[in-house]
Amino acid sequence: MQDSARQDMVRAAMKAPYLERDEEQELARRWKEAQDQEALHRITLAHMRLVIAMASKFRSFGLPAGDLIQEGYVGLLEAAARFDPAREVRFSTYATWWIRASMQDYVLRNWSIVRGGTSSAQKALFFNLRRLRAKMQRAGGEAMPVGDLYREVAQALKVPEKDVALMDARLSGSDTSLNAPLKSDGEQSSERMDMLVSEDPLPDDVAGESIDGERRTAWLEQALETLNVRELKILRERRLSEEGATLEALGESLGISKERVRQIESRALEKLQECLTRKHPELRAPA
Repeated sequence: MQDSARQDMVRAAMKAPYLERDEEQELARRWKEAQDQEALHRITLAHMRLVIAMASKFRSFGLPAGDLIQEGYVGLLEAAARFDPAREVRFSTYATWWIRASMQDYVLRNWSIVRGGTSSAQKALFFNLRRLRAKMQRAGGEAMPVGDLYREVAQALKVPEKDVALMDARLSGSDTSLNAPLKSDGEQSSERMDMLVSEDPLPDDVAGESIDGERRTAWLEQALETLNVRELKILRERRLSEEGATLEALGESLGISKERVRQIESRALEKLQECLTRKHPELRAPA
C-alpha cells in the first residue's frame, strides 16, 4: 500500500462515526441476513480505527504499516462474515481476535524467509518472548542469567526451554543472503555461497554406488556357490574377513602346507573370475 493511499485510509477511518450498540446490531443483521453491502461497509469503516491501532503494536517487527493494515482489514472482513448478532456482544470484541490473528500470520510469513511459529505454542513464544524477557529483566533489577531467563519464559508459556533458546537465537539474528560478499580481493568478491561447496559425492552418485555395490555383492555370493567347501573356507578367511588369515594359520587348520593353501586360493580365484565373467561379460577387463 502506498503512503498516500494509507494516509487517505487513516483519515477516512478517523472521520467515520462510532456506531451505537443498537445500530451496530441492526447493520450486522442486515449483512448476515440480506448480504447488504452498504451495511458491511459501514461496519468495517467504523472499526478501521481498531485495525490501525492494532497495526501499531506490530511495528517493532519492521514490516510496512500499510501491509499490516491491509492484513488487519482482511481479518476484519473475516470477522464480519462470521459475526452472529444474536450473541449480543459488541462487534469490536469479536473482531479483535480475527484482526490480531490475521496480522500475526502475516508477520510470521514475512518476518523471515524461514517459516516459524507453526504451532500455537511456538506462535505464543514468537510474539511474547521479547515482552516477557524485558519484563523479567526489569523485575530482577539486573541482567538475569540466560539459563534462568529461558527457564522462567518456558514456565510462563509452557514450552520446552530448548524452544525458548532456539527462538531467542532466531529473533537475535537476521536473514543473510548467500550472495552477500564476505570480503573483497581486488576486483573479485567472495560470497557466502562460495563457502557451501562440498567435496562430497553428489546424492545421485552415492545412491548409484550403493545400488551397484549391492548388485556386485549378490553376484559374488552366487559365484561363491561354485566353490567346494575347502576353497570357500580359504577365500572367506583369507579375502572376505577383516583380519585376513595367514597361509600358515590356514595350513595348520586344514592340515596342509601353506604352499598348498596358496595353490587352492589361486584356483578358487580363477573359478570365481571365470564364473563372474561368463554370467556378466561387462566385468571383463578391456583388451
